[in-house]
Amino acid sequence: MDAQRKITVAGVISEGIGLGIKNAISMLGATILWLLTIWIPYLNVGTTIAMTTIPIELSKGRVISPLFIFDGKYRKFMGEYFTLIGLMYLAIIPALFFMIVPGIIISIGWSLAIYILLDKGVAPGEAMIQSNKATYGYKWTIFGVSLLLGVAFYILLWIIFAIADGGFAMFLLFLVSIVYTVAALGCSAVTAALINALRVVGKKMEDVHIVLNGPGAAGTAIIKMLMTAGAKDIIAVDQFGTLYKGCNSAEAHK
Repeated sequence: MDAQRKITVAGVISEGIGLGIKNAISMLGATILWLLTIWIPYLNVGTTIAMTTIPIELSKGRVISPLFIFDGKYRKFMGEYFTLIGLMYLAIIPALFFMIVPGIIISIGWSLAIYILLDKGVAPGEAMIQSNKATYGYKWTIFGVSLLLGVAFYILLWIIFAIADGGFAMFLLFLVSIVYTVAALGCSAVTAALINALRVVGKKMEDVHIVLNGPGAAGTAIIKMLMTAGAKDIIAVDQFGTLYKGCNSAEAHK
């Protein structure tokens, strides 16, 4: 297949928003449960860490359950989680004083560290090293995604307060915040999954052979996402067998 050998800002945003929308209700439910229980000592640490792992759960391609935040396994990462946060800010905050740019670069380089720590169970320092390696060559893409989402969010805020006021404005702000969160978490999931997965096993996207079983709406989106990332050899299979150009599939998109 003819495919770009890079992850693009447009591709990440498109697929990320789709992935986030698929789990919008679940993420809203998880957020409400988190807010309702944030005052409970010890439990709030586990639920907060669980909320951090939402992009990891989304990257697995399944619909998450809002109750996953109460899983006790997240509390075992309490020490490593706070150690990692502390180490990151100890470096990022001083770097911001050097004309801001170094701090931004470092924060992007370590943007996957929390996901790697919680998903792979490595030490905080190793998670930061792996994140920096995983984001090498993709920092502009990650920055572009964050910038576009941020600009869109603040434009919507300006429009809301220009056309509405009082309770209605706050209601619209609440809806926009939900949409922004859905998009941001979806994009984080796509970015983390695409950048990190093959590098963990030491392979390149263009060198692997991929077989996808069930090219429905989600499967087709996954194929597009993989092609954006540089995949060249993808075989799709449905209930009638392997798909190919000119095959008599009942669904046009196949």
